[in-house]
Amino acid sequence: MEKVIDIQHLSKSFGNHEVLKDIDFSVNKGEVVCIIGSSGSGKSTLLRCVNLLEKPSGGAIIYNGENILDDKHDIYAYRTKLGMVFQQFNLFNNHNVLSNCTVGQIKVLKRSKEQAEKVAMKYLKVVGMEQYINAKPRQLSGGQKQRVAIARALSMEPDVMLFDEPTSALDPEMVGEVLKVMKELAGTGLTMLIVTHEMGFAKEVSNRVVFMDKGVIAEEGTPEQIFNNPIHERTKEFLKRTLNEM
Repeated sequence: MEKVIDIQHLSKSFGNHEVLKDIDFSVNKGEVVCIIGSSGSGKSTLLRCVNLLEKPSGGAIIYNGENILDDKHDIYAYRTKLGMVFQQFNLFNNHNVLSNCTVGQIKVLKRSKEQAEKVAMKYLKVVGMEQYINAKPRQLSGGQKQRVAIARALSMEPDVMLFDEPTSALDPEMVGEVLKVMKELAGTGLTMLIVTHEMGFAKEVSNRVVFMDKGVIAEEGTPEQIFNNPIHERTKEFLKRTLNEM
């Protein structure tokens, strides 16, 4: 399989607090990888290190055969290859839906306004938000905002989509509409790295599940292995507690 991102011995500390310790894992082209674990286990920090919103303290992130942590590497060019969907949507409140999905294309990818709008409309249709192109974010529900955020990231046509707990800020009745879009995307062969607390979703869409605990990868495997036959005691404890709460 072709590795898109290969993470080697990655570490991250905030002062004396080591949040990530010797992380090794890779994401292959067309693969959906879900990262699960308790709050504070390092999941979101790992995702933020992958797209360099946080600078790792050590290790390597190999993208297309090059370590993007080398000083000579163009961080901004690398970031355009990664689509990021955050917990809190991060839409531009002064832009309407269509403009939210074109501004990055025009400024970063240097696409014409016409070309950017064509691409944006394609992905707004994918997430079912094409009829809201003139709406401002304040006029949208949380689920609608997150679907626009997904369309905005897709409009940059990245190699990998990163999702950081994309449903955690949503009201329960809005979670389903966002997960439905993500399931459909997973079925298209898009490479996806997802931090999630939605266990049913992770079990259904993942090719691989990574369980993190206290800054390390405690266990990884297929959804069947992790959810039906976990080896690590911490994985068993976490899943027992989580699945009992569902």
